[in-house]
Amino acid sequence: MMKMYWSSRSPFVRKAMIAAYESGVAEQIERLPAVVSLSTPNRDVMQDNPSGMIPTLILEDGGTLFDSLVICEYFDSLAAQPKLFPKQGPERWTALKRHALGDNILDSSLLRRSETLKPQARQTPEWLTTFALKLRNFVDAVEAEADALSATPFNIGHIAIGVAFAYTDFRFGHVNWREGHPKAAAWMQTFLQRESVVKTAFVDA
Repeated sequence: MMKMYWSSRSPFVRKAMIAAYESGVAEQIERLPAVVSLSTPNRDVMQDNPSGMIPTLILEDGGTLFDSLVICEYFDSLAAQPKLFPKQGPERWTALKRHALGDNILDSSLLRRSETLKPQARQTPEWLTTFALKLRNFVDAVEAEADALSATPFNIGHIAIGVAFAYTDFRFGHVNWREGHPKAAAWMQTFLQRESVVKTAFVDA
């Protein structure tokens, strides 16, 4: 069995678990619940990953892999027919670009979440404005290429974009990003119905 430091609240863990289900290896992973935060380092995780971040994957031979993109590609390599990472050409660069788009918004959303958890007097309004602007730009970008997303075989780019939207719904439910973005909203509805996505739903526990 592989082992993975895991949290039901982490969007990066969810990305890895979606890839695990898509690759048919989810049942080969023992999940090690882990809590990490900016203020409290997790010493157990840091023994296997110097950065103390999750997900961190412990292989059967005791080796380790991190971060989520590396773990996703490893899972894809174990599949009978790898499909999440196009091997070459424009398809590969488009998938990786879309992955970067989703991941960048996740990074921004996690910082936004940390900022909103501070007492209001300690929050930086300019940062919150910037986080909101980045999210709007992200939704606009997905709306513009939603048709192309729908026409492309499911891959790592779809996972990252879908998880970014799902995390927005999970932590910023008051943000109605679907308004004015019918194509992105329709694409997301399809994403949410995928079996690997249903099995990895966020849980605040």
